[in-house]
Amino acid sequence: MKRILVAEDNDSNYMLMSYILKKDYEFFRAKNGQEAVEKALVEKPDLVLMDIKMPVMDGLEATRVIKAQVPDLPIIALTANAFDSDRMAAREAGCNDFLSKPVNASLCLQTIKKHLE
Repeated sequence: MKRILVAEDNDSNYMLMSYILKKDYEFFRAKNGQEAVEKALVEKPDLVLMDIKMPVMDGLEATRVIKAQVPDLPIIALTANAFDSDRMAAREAGCNDFLSKPVNASLCLQTIKKHLE
């Protein structure tokens, strides 16, 4: 079973993601960007769902650090800010895709599947 790192500091958002993922994927959580970097490098997930606004280190910086070490790891940005500038910033940081919050379950699963195939 494919493993997904969910980098999300908000408990209710994490609960939603776990509800979406539980049937098809194994998943684990990081509560800030620094923890996301550590877990991505140690736990070696197949994909990362990266919240952009997090404490300690934001998701964009965490993405840059992870991609420098593991360039092929797919990272999907999750953010409440769905402006084109946010999408561009996520792409520039190295995110492979972008989902806006609140997350649409079927679109989320479709996006994950696209990057894991």
